[in-house]
Amino acid sequence: MNPVFESLQPAAVWAHFDTLCRIPRPSKQEAALRAHLAQWAQAQGLSHQVDAAGNLLVRKPASPGCEGRPGVVLQGHLDMVCQANSGVAHDFSRDPITPVLRDGWLRAEGTTLGADNGIGVALALAVLADRTLVHGPIEALFTVDEEAGMGGAQGLAPGVLQGSLMLNLDTEEWGEFYLGCAGGLDVNVDRAASADALPAGYRYRRIALQGLRGGHSGVNIHEERGNAIKLLVRVLHALAPSCGLRLVTLQGGTARNALPREAFATVALPIDQLATLDAQLAVWHTLLRQEWGDVEPSLCLQARDIQADDAVPDGVLAQREQDIWLDTLLAAPHGVKRQSQSVAGVVESSNNLGMVDLSPLGGHCNFMVRSLRDSLAQALAQEIVSLWRLSGTTPVCAGQYPGWTPRPDSALLRTCQQVFAREFGQASHVQVIHAGLECGLISAKYPAMDIVSFGPTIRGAHAPGEAVEVASVARCWQLLVAILQALATPAAG
Repeated sequence: MNPVFESLQPAAVWAHFDTLCRIPRPSKQEAALRAHLAQWAQAQGLSHQVDAAGNLLVRKPASPGCEGRPGVVLQGHLDMVCQANSGVAHDFSRDPITPVLRDGWLRAEGTTLGADNGIGVALALAVLADRTLVHGPIEALFTVDEEAGMGGAQGLAPGVLQGSLMLNLDTEEWGEFYLGCAGGLDVNVDRAASADALPAGYRYRRIALQGLRGGHSGVNIHEERGNAIKLLVRVLHALAPSCGLRLVTLQGGTARNALPREAFATVALPIDQLATLDAQLAVWHTLLRQEWGDVEPSLCLQARDIQADDAVPDGVLAQREQDIWLDTLLAAPHGVKRQSQSVAGVVESSNNLGMVDLSPLGGHCNFMVRSLRDSLAQALAQEIVSLWRLSGTTPVCAGQYPGWTPRPDSALLRTCQQVFAREFGQASHVQVIHAGLECGLISAKYPAMDIVSFGPTIRGAHAPGEAVEVASVARCWQLLVAILQALATPAAG
């Protein structure tokens, strides 16, 4: 075990999280972890199966005397968002996560930690392993591909789960029970093109906009953090006519559901304009720091010469293609579209311009749309589609998943609230989250299932520096054990 975990409690939960840190688990690359957990379940004497979508389901019989109690599904996803700061050499398909413990928080420095949703998975594994707990029949559902499109939950077949209650362990604020979430879909834009030759007398420069906080595109969207793609496009759009700038490449963001922290452009311009470019970038740097300094104090905009190891494609974007991309990305929406009128303090609809990758031969960008109302997610997606159609581009909408409609009369919620008050001497809070949980998809396939979600306090999910509060993990374990015991008694529910 990594020594950082040796002093942490509950030991069983952290031992399982240590395993999750050691075995790489990017979205769509969960096979090694799934095989390890299946082998572990077999060694524990627990039945397990892997479905056609790649989800792992492990069943644990009820404690003696609790066989007739309602079955409980513990649910979390195996994959994690893989984000690293520039200059951090980390291969998420091979390298383990290296956590550090500081001031009561476990965090990863320079990369994401994977507490989202590794802690939830570790909690469920600890329940499966502990023979002293009192509980009814348990099913632990470990889904795959949640972060890249909820492919595991999308592929879950009706009739597989036997339990009538589900505890989703994928929320990030201790003391809150989640009862609803946003649905969403992706808008993918692709354009192919032919390159123009590099004009005579032009030289390359590399422009970088870095230092933004990033974060979860649902949880943090209302904080109006900067979007590196939008900010860099704004700069390029302004500089192009004044410097004769030609765009060669533009890359920004690495995950559809993370706010872009960095964006980079390779540009070409007349050699006599290089000094002008540097001077104007300095002005833009000052302006952006003035505009965004309160929320993005580390924002940095700078240019440098092309290095020997920089890969620069031949040619530049055709002028029409450059105009289409810069005009449309500048005009494209990003951020909160509308606040909920029925759930106070919650975003109803938003979208995240999360990724862009352009070269002289064309490019791709992705918008992730979220809404508490499925019809409004479709409406916002169509706004984006319509904008791109003005340039003759036909985006593709894909991966739609439903929102999770709150059920205020939930008997499971009442039990969870009662147990929380008894265990911790205070009231819990009920919340609806503007992020995608798999509960909506699972509820659509199991409409009679009563579902509640909770979890520890996690900060900076989907961004380097992600951290989980250690004490809240211990409290989650205490709560989970107590809820399972309450549900196993005849008076519950």
